[in-house]
Amino acid sequence: MPELPEVAYQKKYADATILHKKIVKVETGDKKIYQSDKNEFEETLKDNQFIGSDRLGKYLFLNLKNKRVLVVHFGMTGKLEYYQHEEIPKYAQLTLTFEDHSKVSFTCPRKFGKLYLAESLVKFQKENGLGVDALALQKEQFFEILEGKTGTIKALLMNQKLLAGIGNLYADEILFQVKIHPTTKVDQLSEKEKIEIFKKIEEVLEVVKKVREEGRKLPESYITTVRKKGADCPRNNGKIEQIKVSGRTTYFCPTCQREK
Repeated sequence: MPELPEVAYQKKYADATILHKKIVKVETGDKKIYQSDKNEFEETLKDNQFIGSDRLGKYLFLNLKNKRVLVVHFGMTGKLEYYQHEEIPKYAQLTLTFEDHSKVSFTCPRKFGKLYLAESLVKFQKENGLGVDALALQKEQFFEILEGKTGTIKALLMNQKLLAGIGNLYADEILFQVKIHPTTKVDQLSEKEKIEIFKKIEEVLEVVKKVREEGRKLPESYITTVRKKGADCPRNNGKIEQIKVSGRTTYFCPTCQREK
């Protein structure tokens, strides 16, 4: 599933391709993707144009000239595809044709993505109970989030109502980098461990974000590069193991990340 770094790339892609172009045609797909009536999307988008974009966690906000915002959640397989030919991509769930005859499609093969119309990012965040963006997180905020929590640290990192943007993949990465077992309870963490996690949240997300934007490979020191049961630990400390944490498949090194 696209997490914060991948959505940051989609934002950069949108900024480079679809801004300040009048939308002359709107074609919609499966109604399950649309979080309000499809006719409302058609009426709002037709003859409008995108003038900028924002990102909050895993959501991309495409700001429209004539008020309102198109909000994109990419689900498991969603992405934007900009092109200048007539053939619409397979799995397109929304296709916009611009005045210059170029097009953009939101493709989503598994149909787990969602499209919303919102008044603003702030209102959408409040209405959907989304937490602070993981890359805007301050140390004091993080410690407040941890206060009184007794669940696992991995579940907390993935809780979008507390921290927006971290999913299964990079929660595992953050915990591997700080050598903390994913089932560790929040109230078992030392002050030093809390600070290390806070620092690694920004570091890991920024590294992956840059890698995605530049089309490079992740560092070999990242567990994400060997995300498979029985694979060699990137630190050469044994084999990667797989368990379930909060219902999610989780990869870790039992030597590097000892259970408390």
